[in-house]
Parts: sequence; structure tokens; C-alpha cells
Amino acid sequence: MTNKKLSDTKLSILDLAPVAEGKTIAEAFKNTLDLAQHAETWGYDRFWLAEHHNLEGIASAATSVLIGYVAQGTSKIRVGSGGIMLPNHAPLVIAEQFGTLGTLYPDRIDLGLGRAPGTDGYTMRALRKDMTREVDFGEQVQELQSYFKPSTGMKVRAIPGAGVNVPIWILGSSLYSAQLAAVMGLPYAFAGHFAPDDMLDAVALY
Repeated sequence: MTNKKLSDTKLSILDLAPVAEGKTIAEAFKNTLDLAQHAETWGYDRFWLAEHHNLEGIASAATSVLIGYVAQGTSKIRVGSGGIMLPNHAPLVIAEQFGTLGTLYPDRIDLGLGRAPGTDGYTMRALRKDMTREVDFGEQVQELQSYFKPSTGMKVRAIPGAGVNVPIWILGSSLYSAQLAAVMGLPYAFAGHFAPDDMLDAVALY
């Protein structure tokens, strides 16, 4: 059996662009970029950026925009969404946004997907206008995947997006997300900081 060293393990950072007390959002964004640049220097493999809304201490709301800012300010570290809360968005729009990012920064962009609102109930209703229809997360992921395929004969296409290589990840803190990722054959990242007691069961299921 081969003994692996820590240097063989790919490490990532999850950043929320925190706004420190007495500081501005602009300063928070600069700190995020500074952290990403240091992470690249330290040999980290990936830099994740979250999606949260209506939180005074967190500036990472327009995730795809912030990913572009970080990718532009670095040269080789992968930059991804950790994650896009897909029920808040139209899959076509996300495909276009990440198709744009993947075109500008080829082989450096990852699209991590979650299904939580990333906010409180009032803000969720502002994000998801139609609360009468329950969103099927698995169907949304499949629709999103279809937009990244080379578009042949599709009436609705993601331009840019079709044919662009943007790896899709499933992010979650439940057995449901682990099972969905396994069934769909997608990479999976478990939110151990949310549900540490379920981590081993989720990994085993995946």
C-alpha cells in the first residue's frame, strides 16, 4: 500500500468574501483576491466562492462576477462556485455565465451546485418568485448539463456555453446530495462544516 503525503493531497479554500467590522465591501473583495493569490502561491488547487444573499457580513452574492474577478487576478489556480444555489437561478443563465467564464479562463473554472437558498425566507421569496412550484434539483442539473453539450439541433442554446468545458460538482450536506452526485456520475463535495455527523455516511453512499 502506498503511503500518501499531505503534499499529494489537493487542497482548496472556500471563501465568502467576509466584510470585517468597520471595513467596506470593496475592501472585502480586495481581501478575497489577496487570499486567492496567496493560495495560488502556496500551491492550493482550487478556490471556491460561495453564494449568500442579504447578509451584511458576507459580500459573495454575485458569485459568477466574483469568480471572474479572482480568475483575472490569478494565473493558474482553479476558481469555482461553492456553490451556485441552482433553484435561485434559471439553468440557461448559469450556463451562459459559466460558459463565458470558461471561455475567458479555459480549464480553470468549476461549477459547484447546491440547492439551499443561501439566505433567509424573505430573501428566498425575492429570489424565487414562484413559490407555488416545487423545484426538482436533479432536473435542473440535467437541464444545465444539456446546455454545455455541443448544440446540435437544440432550439434553446447557451451562447457562450455549448461545448465549453466547465466541470460540474454537486455540493451538499445531506445523503440526498451524495446519492444524486453518485447517480449522475458527478464529483461531490460534502459541507462538513454544516453536518459533520453525516459526513462518513455521505462519503460511503457516494
